[in-house]
Amino acid sequence: MSSIRPWRTIERRKSRQIMVGNVPVGGDAPITVQTMTNTPTSDAGATIDQIRRCEDAGADIIRVSCPDTDSTAALGEIVRAAEVPIVADIHFHYKRALEAADAGAACLRINPGNIGSDERVAEVVRAAKANGCAIRIGVNAGSLERDLLEKYGEPCPEALVESALDHIKLLQDHDFHEYKVAVKASDVFLAVAAYQGLADAVDCPLHLGITEAGGLVGGTVKSSIGMGNLLWAGIGDTLRVSLSAEPETEVRVGFEMLKALGLRTRGVRVVSCPSCARQGFDVIRTVEALEDRLQHIKVPLSLSVLGCVVNGPGEARETDIGITGGGNNKHMVYLSGVTDHHVQSDDMLDHIVRLVEAKAAEIEAAELEARSTDAGKADGSRGGSTKNGAQTVPAE
Repeated sequence: MSSIRPWRTIERRKSRQIMVGNVPVGGDAPITVQTMTNTPTSDAGATIDQIRRCEDAGADIIRVSCPDTDSTAALGEIVRAAEVPIVADIHFHYKRALEAADAGAACLRINPGNIGSDERVAEVVRAAKANGCAIRIGVNAGSLERDLLEKYGEPCPEALVESALDHIKLLQDHDFHEYKVAVKASDVFLAVAAYQGLADAVDCPLHLGITEAGGLVGGTVKSSIGMGNLLWAGIGDTLRVSLSAEPETEVRVGFEMLKALGLRTRGVRVVSCPSCARQGFDVIRTVEALEDRLQHIKVPLSLSVLGCVVNGPGEARETDIGITGGGNNKHMVYLSGVTDHHVQSDDMLDHIVRLVEAKAAEIEAAELEARSTDAGKADGSRGGSTKNGAQTVPAE
């Protein structure tokens, strides 16, 4: 598509790739979507339940806070129950990092400079290497080191980048290179400038985030402006949308951001109008209901929901399934861009859901058949070998 429409091309920054559990981050891997639980980690049951909801929403990686020994004691059970890699969030207490690594965390979120002596850093690195853990360096404008605040006078892009480079050096001095880095700020201008500076300075994967972004609406806007700016420029290998909202909502917003830029394609992409007096049905309530009822769809497909015939037919031609409002509670349904049949208002919602589910099943069946055919060809070329060492991220 990019060769036909070059204005859609995003050239991603070249970074080296690391592994977070079985999920590749950086390089040519898909940009991953993360979130963080807010249940007490010591309550393994509640945390696992929340992780399951985030997995259902599509989370690739999930972070849990480990502030005390009760949390790291529960971490092993949580890791075993999770279907995605678990990142242990550690602040200051290096022993929590050692315990989390031994408990099976796929990654440690820690700032090496904040855990004490060089020997403590060395212990954490040894534990990470022994357990196959990656490390995420998390620089934050709200917790910059005192010497950098004195040097620069306030949090600024240069201070965030310098902090990140200082932490990176501590890991590199111990021959550890399986790390990714974030330079987050709640100020969009500060965060974007810091990430731009860091992207030029290092080759490691970058974890994007506008920290403390706010509630669902305001935080989504700030995150989309900041991270959207960076993603459009090709910067970013994994992200978290930091909202004062449930973790699974963060995941959905993250995927919507990536879908808008064509960087991920999971689930239903809805094209809908803002509605006006011409609408043949209640567009707003219809879209709300469809987005809720179609959350379980994982395969990529598109759905247009337009209230009238002004833009409806044109939008429907570009989507897999479309509905355009008409008069007398009778609306036109489009399949693969072509007018197909009418549906009455009372039956419309259930009818669209059935059409989307049927289309998703059709796509899944075609993809399964294609994979089976490719696997058969590959087995034949290897003389029947079935060995598979592929590295994967959740299927889209």
